[in-house]
Amino acid sequence: MPFIEAIILGLVQGLTEFLPISSSAHIRILGEFLPSATDPGATFTAITQIGTEAAVLVYFWKKITTVISRWAQSLAGKVPHSDPDARMGWLVIIGTLPIGVLGFLFQETIRDVFRNLWLVAIVLIVFGIILGLADRYGRRERDLDDITYPSGIAMGFAQALALVPGVSRSGATTTAARLLGYNRTAAAEYAFLLAVPAVFGSGLYELLHAVTEPQSGPYGLVETAVATIVAFIVGWVVIAYLMRYLKTGSFLPFVIYRVALGGVLLVLLSTGVLSAF
Repeated sequence: MPFIEAIILGLVQGLTEFLPISSSAHIRILGEFLPSATDPGATFTAITQIGTEAAVLVYFWKKITTVISRWAQSLAGKVPHSDPDARMGWLVIIGTLPIGVLGFLFQETIRDVFRNLWLVAIVLIVFGIILGLADRYGRRERDLDDITYPSGIAMGFAQALALVPGVSRSGATTTAARLLGYNRTAAAEYAFLLAVPAVFGSGLYELLHAVTEPQSGPYGLVETAVATIVAFIVGWVVIAYLMRYLKTGSFLPFVIYRVALGGVLLVLLSTGVLSAF
């Protein structure tokens, strides 16, 4: 049964990681309804996210390798620091610092307090509404190459909010980008690029934790590996869909979904169907 549960969780991780609806919240909530009826845990969640970020590497391979190459060349003085791809390298680095520092400092809080379902429900609703307002009223003329260093830092701090399940890494970064005037595709693409070092860093850290403490969660390394592979396959499909959708579509459907999910979760908690931990 744990093997089947891991496949289901990997499927959900792949479906929700790149949509602004919080994959970690879905994993946390779904765990309560599976036969084991337990929280899959921060370790399992972080490791399976390696699968979805591997999908980002595959989908954006040309862009990522170009950014790395141009950034390295700029260090050697072969291309100007103002080169858009070289500058993107620095933007990803400085944008990753907030979540790296805060994630390290608040490890225990992330594993425990932040997984309270009351908190998850509230942030699903609140940040869903903020995303809707940002998408509706934010300016739309700025593109990916227009991202400034102050904007990159601001979006980096927004990404750090995703340490709380329910916020959504892509949702928080996209919300900040929309408030700063960037169009939907630019916001989404930067969110994807910014997430790569953060997710791989936390995922590999948690993988080491799982290897050294194999009983730290409800699923073993084999089940977690299967979930990660499933998340990779599904995640790649979702990226392709989302990038096409955002060329003409808005974030409104995701806003409605977030608010509805948060509302249902509040009802289930209030009636005692679910417990906060």
